[in-house]
Amino acid sequence: MQYKFQRLFAPRVKRVSAIAIGLLIIFIAFQVLTRGMRFMRDTGMSPGTLLRLAFDSGAPLKMADDRTNILLLGIPGGSRPGADLTDSMMVLSFHHKTKTLTLISLPRDIWSDTLKDKINSAYHYGEEKRQGGGLVLAKVVAEDIVGTPIHYGLVIDFSGFRRVIDDAGGIDVAVAQGFTDADFPIEGKEEDLCDSDPKFRCRYESIHFDAGTQHTDGTTALKYVRSRHAEGEEGTDFARGRRQQEVIVALKEKLTNPATWMRFGQNNTLLQSLDAATDTDMNLGEVLTFGKLASRVAEKFIQRVSIEDQLMTPPLWMYGGKYVLTPKEDFVKLHEYVKKIL
Repeated sequence: MQYKFQRLFAPRVKRVSAIAIGLLIIFIAFQVLTRGMRFMRDTGMSPGTLLRLAFDSGAPLKMADDRTNILLLGIPGGSRPGADLTDSMMVLSFHHKTKTLTLISLPRDIWSDTLKDKINSAYHYGEEKRQGGGLVLAKVVAEDIVGTPIHYGLVIDFSGFRRVIDDAGGIDVAVAQGFTDADFPIEGKEEDLCDSDPKFRCRYESIHFDAGTQHTDGTTALKYVRSRHAEGEEGTDFARGRRQQEVIVALKEKLTNPATWMRFGQNNTLLQSLDAATDTDMNLGEVLTFGKLASRVAEKFIQRVSIEDQLMTPPLWMYGGKYVLTPKEDFVKLHEYVKKIL
């Protein structure tokens, strides 16, 4: 009887098992395909992109007139007041045909008719509206200034910027002009009463940089780019813009040097630091593609641009007592100037 039962039901059990296994395989395949498609959609990392990254250019990038333009924003970060006001704004423009990179610094005090405020507040106002809105608004405002499409945005949180440089082993900065800043604010002492000192001198320190190439850690590099109170020309926003360009070029040189990534455990640590210190609207494929293209640009093919000569300081009463910068003529002329450069 038992033998007859086994003969009768064994084939059915095998068929059910086969169906179950088949369904399981289909389910796993569906999950792999779905997650793979989601990963490719979110990151831009398709098999074709991987092949192009390995042997050609990489993912397709947005561009206009053979240029891809990225707005680079630097914010103080942390929990201090004004943590999301941009200390620095810079347009990175890569020309795909000539393989050149142009850096255009945008002084933070330029007046924006769109914002009815300085351009360094664009990211703050956008983030107030919604998370991620800061990049959207900042890109619109930057387009108003330079008159050319801004395809992507990248935010660097300076509170994490130091760790990136430290994890990379420091950078070699070519200091164009030495300076002393006797009023550099000390982090964490913004509200210190300084034992009733009316000048609050305990809130500040004196920093100095000599001209020439200097190896700097993250803290020193950050002081170099953020200094605002040096005497003479180095105390201007235009000088700060130049110093920011110098550090960006130095960091680019360091991050594209294979030796930076060869230390044991360095890859993961440095990647984590970069991820924590940055935010962007580029997907992973676009980031890797632009990074690959920019890494191939020799320093002699990097053009550093200041729009200082195109700006003026209007009377304070015209803008509610605020120190601002406006075009000497109008934004149309400024756009023409930028177009000639590019």
